[in-house]
Amino acid sequence: MMLDQAIQEFLEYLEVERNYSPLTIELYRRYLRRFSEWLAETDSKASVQDVDEELVRRYRLYLARLAGPSGEGLKKITQTYYLIALRALLRYLIVQRNLTALSPDRIQLPKTGSRVIKFLSSEEIERLLGSPDTSNITGLRDRAILEMLFSTGLRVSELTRLNREQIDLERKELGVIGKGSKARVVFLSESAAEWVGRYLRSREDYFRPLFIRYAGAEDISKDGERMRLTPRSVQRIVKKYGRMCHLQVKTSPHTLRHSFATDLLIAGADIRSVQEMLGHESITTTQVYTHVTDRHLKEVHRVFHGKSKQVKSE
Repeated sequence: MMLDQAIQEFLEYLEVERNYSPLTIELYRRYLRRFSEWLAETDSKASVQDVDEELVRRYRLYLARLAGPSGEGLKKITQTYYLIALRALLRYLIVQRNLTALSPDRIQLPKTGSRVIKFLSSEEIERLLGSPDTSNITGLRDRAILEMLFSTGLRVSELTRLNREQIDLERKELGVIGKGSKARVVFLSESAAEWVGRYLRSREDYFRPLFIRYAGAEDISKDGERMRLTPRSVQRIVKKYGRMCHLQVKTSPHTLRHSFATDLLIAGADIRSVQEMLGHESITTTQVYTHVTDRHLKEVHRVFHGKSKQVKSE
């Protein structure tokens, strides 16, 4: 099978069988196109069966030496993404198409440093949540957005897809469909439920989306679907209030998702429960937060260890 045909069938598999989002599929397309173009320059007649360890070694060397418009090379993590996409393609061909191909396990990934998780302290969270001017409908909406992001750990795409009927303010919970069409239940804090309720009671429209825009012309078609806030709009909203508060951490919806997870773990929640609440398919993804909580425990040890001896001697 020729490589371009294999890539196209793999992308269709991700769309139809795995229910991957269009954005995720486009990323796989971009990463695999790079490999396809490089291989075409190397050997225009190469097929999937021609991909061997020596060829992968040369491709890794190519990625390591590849420079962008600014002259900087690809980061190690970016090189890893290209290789992960190639491994996923090979796994699909072997498992789903029963073809003979290089085992994905034979492709080693570059070693990268520990991922740095940026999150807000409880004091910073309090400042951020209190920053919108809630005397108007836009401020009420923004406060409700910030409260929901921190209370639920939702991805920004999950938040913007929400509709009003999904919110159960009495039970303080809602169901969401996350990556890979995986359903889960998330929960609202008392504060989040209060501010979402205040925002909804202040709305005079009957639009279906939970969070709508207030700039530009009003469009009442399709239950107000064209009034729905986009993920990019929510990112700008969160960034704006982060700047207003002069936060040291660059603030985004994902920063609040990180803050949600670390807040739970530092308070003593088990990692499996946090995995479920975040909608992570693998526990490995959630374990990146343990580095943060380990540092917290180290600080607790430094502050309190041995203090009982001092108390007894006084």
